[in-house]
Amino acid sequence: MSLKRLVRGRLRLRVLVPVVSVTLVALVAFDVAAVTALRSYLMSQTDTSLATAAQAVRPQLDQLPPGPELPPGADVMHHPDAIGRWIDTHHFLVGMYSMLYIPLINGVPDFRGAVANEDGPPTPVVDDHAPNVPVNLSDLVVNERTQDTVSALGDPLRSIALRGPNGTLVISTSLLDADRIVDRMRLIVALGSAAAVLLIGLAVFWLLRRGFRPIETMAAQADRITAGDLTDRVTPQDPSGEVGRLGAALNGMLARIEASVQEREAGQELMRRFFADASHELRTPLASLRANAELYQQGALPERAQVDEVMGRIALESRRMSGLVDDMLRLARLDQHPDQQREPVDLSELVTARVEEARVAAPGHEWHTEIADGVVVTGDEELLRRSVDNLLANVRAHTPDGTSATVALRDHGDSEHGETVEIEVADNGPGVPPEHLPRIFDRFYRADTAARSRGSGLGLAIVTQIATVHNGSVTAGANEPHGLWVRLSLPVALTRDSHDSRAEF
Repeated sequence: MSLKRLVRGRLRLRVLVPVVSVTLVALVAFDVAAVTALRSYLMSQTDTSLATAAQAVRPQLDQLPPGPELPPGADVMHHPDAIGRWIDTHHFLVGMYSMLYIPLINGVPDFRGAVANEDGPPTPVVDDHAPNVPVNLSDLVVNERTQDTVSALGDPLRSIALRGPNGTLVISTSLLDADRIVDRMRLIVALGSAAAVLLIGLAVFWLLRRGFRPIETMAAQADRITAGDLTDRVTPQDPSGEVGRLGAALNGMLARIEASVQEREAGQELMRRFFADASHELRTPLASLRANAELYQQGALPERAQVDEVMGRIALESRRMSGLVDDMLRLARLDQHPDQQREPVDLSELVTARVEEARVAAPGHEWHTEIADGVVVTGDEELLRRSVDNLLANVRAHTPDGTSATVALRDHGDSEHGETVEIEVADNGPGVPPEHLPRIFDRFYRADTAARSRGSGLGLAIVTQIATVHNGSVTAGANEPHGLWVRLSLPVALTRDSHDSRAEF
């Protein structure tokens, strides 16, 4: 299953099911409450009608003649001294102990309906078509303050009992219409609730589909990214909303992932090129060592002078190869451990001392200095010394004798403002073609292939790495009218009193 389908299915289900469930529970609770309230209202209306009828009958209870007693639990239908009949379509009366048959017309009792006979059943005055009503006397509540529900002819009845001196009069009314209203109400609210749940479910589903569309788009983007396309980005419709912020965060993550992958690929490519260049650089001295050693082994060097010459070439190539290996190890250490020792370093003294060493190593060059006094930075003194030596060695290796080089140390402000100091080495040698300038800091790169034997091709690369370790930078450009300048910029980390002091040596 794709991420898009997984997100769409699970999120919709997790939102839709609780919403529909809560809605269903709320509607069921409302339906029960509504039906209960309606039935309670109808019962209240019925009880009010019964109470009104009882209030009208009560003054005439004393006029009722006594009748024969009926045993408890006797059935009105099967007792000769009791009979029940419907008065109208809504009300009827049943007598206990002494039977009285009273019609209720519009809720008003009418005593003309029947009288009780001492020697036989009551003589009804109402229509003969009214059916007999089977009512068990024990089911009727004989309490003036209590109404209860019993059944007669299969219909529910609501009753009230009035106690008199000669017996108890029970007034009842049918609840059939009320039950029909309640049943109809129950059906209506059930169908309405079902329709409401269906409509709410469809509405929530549509809203979820519309609301999750940006998330589905993001999931599709993630699927494409999983397939290897890191250039794709999410375009949220509302950048200020939650989904928009999620999209912005996803875009930021994708950008970082893409940059990380590109950096890794660039690093791998750089490493492959580095090993290829290192192999190429080592091949030349190793071939020279092998050739000279074979000449000596084959006895092709009969003269002592020839042997000394070959041994000198072997020593030269050995030193060159040793220097190349040392430079490669130094670069590897800088790559692996960029955090070096930090201590105050007096650059003024360091640069002056290294220029003096260069005068001794290359007496054929003219060395000039413009060094500010008291320039102090925080860094690794050994690495800073190596960077200055490499800048000076670059001049010695790639310019002929008689070349003039100027070494300058400039202070561009105090440390309180986060300014920098610069070490610049400029010469008036042959220079570097403009198309080669961007690559002179690459490892093993040489603009002049004829100068391959005069250096390892790692000097300026090491300077670049040392500058990076010290949060600095290295730049280069063409000198006027000809030549090359290389500038190492370092951040100032200590407050010190300094002033420009230019000296010629």
